[in-house]
Amino acid sequence: LRLVAIVRAILEGEKAAVLKRDHHLPLSFHRRQEELKFSLGLQRLQHRVREIKALQDEGQGRDGAVQSPVAPRELPTLILEAVKELEAAKQQVLKRIQIWKRQQQLAGNGAIFEENLAPLQKRCENLVEVYFQLQQQVMAASTELGPELLPRLLERLKEVLCSLVRR
Repeated sequence: LRLVAIVRAILEGEKAAVLKRDHHLPLSFHRRQEELKFSLGLQRLQHRVREIKALQDEGQGRDGAVQSPVAPRELPTLILEAVKELEAAKQQVLKRIQIWKRQQQLAGNGAIFEENLAPLQKRCENLVEVYFQLQQQVMAASTELGPELLPRLLERLKEVLCSLVRR
């Protein structure tokens, strides 16, 4: 742990020296940092969906009736948190799409432009995959969510998909 603390202090010093000299970090550093933030958020969202599925599986009896008295209270909360995280991940993807569009416009003026759409496509595919998993969990939990919460959740999920497709 002491060695790690020393190496970290050295790296922080080097980072401060680079920032002092250049007053900014290279663009590739920011892009990599953004990719890591998105992948972490996506992993957290996938974990949340697995938690919802496990909670539903745990609460289901042989006849399909809910056995656990805890499941009806926790399940809506978990689903609401997952939908909120899905919306945050969607915003990150839309922001990245907007940056890509702006870079494409600047390329018309001679700026350097990376035309590779593979990372952006991968983000969208991963987000849509999680969207469909979450939608399945919401539909499976329709009885626990109640008649007033279910339509609101379905509308929020629909808005996530529509905004991704439109942009």
